[in-house]
Amino acid sequence: MVGRAPTRGVPRGDGTPGQSPYQRLSQWMLDISGDRGVLKDVVREGAGELVTPDASVLDITLWGMELGLLSMRRGEVARFLFKPTYAYGKLGCPPLIPPNTTVLFEIELLDFLDSAESDKFCALSAVQQDQFPLEKVLKVAATEREFGNYLFRQNRFYDAKVRYKRALLLLRRRSAPPEEQHLVEAAKLLVLLNLTFAYLKLERPSAALRYGEQALIIDPKNAKALFRCGQACLLMTEYQKARDFLVQAQKEQPFNHDINNELKKLASYYKDYRDKEKEMCHRMFAPCDTGFTVGEN
Repeated sequence: MVGRAPTRGVPRGDGTPGQSPYQRLSQWMLDISGDRGVLKDVVREGAGELVTPDASVLDITLWGMELGLLSMRRGEVARFLFKPTYAYGKLGCPPLIPPNTTVLFEIELLDFLDSAESDKFCALSAVQQDQFPLEKVLKVAATEREFGNYLFRQNRFYDAKVRYKRALLLLRRRSAPPEEQHLVEAAKLLVLLNLTFAYLKLERPSAALRYGEQALIIDPKNAKALFRCGQACLLMTEYQKARDFLVQAQKEQPFNHDINNELKKLASYYKDYRDKEKEMCHRMFAPCDTGFTVGEN
């Protein structure tokens, strides 16, 4: 499961005499931990299913926050009170959060991905997977791709690449009737574009080019594929091929700033390359100074 949950934490001590602001707030909040260690107030209702308990939660550092997320639905906004045991404990988090502090978080659950279903499906043999309808395969492949996109946004490019390749494998080994093949090809195209980008980030341009060219077999005029193939060729100093791909990309999207800037970069790199080549040729064919004068014995 991937929970994208912007949070705001506002720590306040709960050891003041009398009733603290948190004690007053907690009186009408829902106990979701069973010991009033995690209290919840829904600000905006969400929709769909709850976050599944067997999903793996990424980038969650507080026990209370994990429990809170597991009580939420897509689009939900909620406030949570976390007692120290479910938050930062006896040590706190200096200098912002003192020891033994109850904290208030407001969380918006924009979306989540349940990768447990996808993992179970990918663990099946090809024969077992073939027993499921195409719709199921496309759903699992889309989940793998979306999970890869999440990892990519975290700059975890290698892990993203692994998820993309899992999605591609599912799509490649599944046959579809002619009237549904376009659905498989469309899903493949998206994954191939993601793989091309991931390999560029991993500084493996030859692999990026290979997947980019596979994308172009599906859609020969795809501007993203042409652009990323051009980027890969530029990294490999194959300037003519880079120019061919980038000019085609520009033809499809004449006002795309990224494409136009890449063409400018190519022109600059090629000029530097030609200048160095001329200098090298000049040195190779320049008269050699032997250190002797004519007539010297």
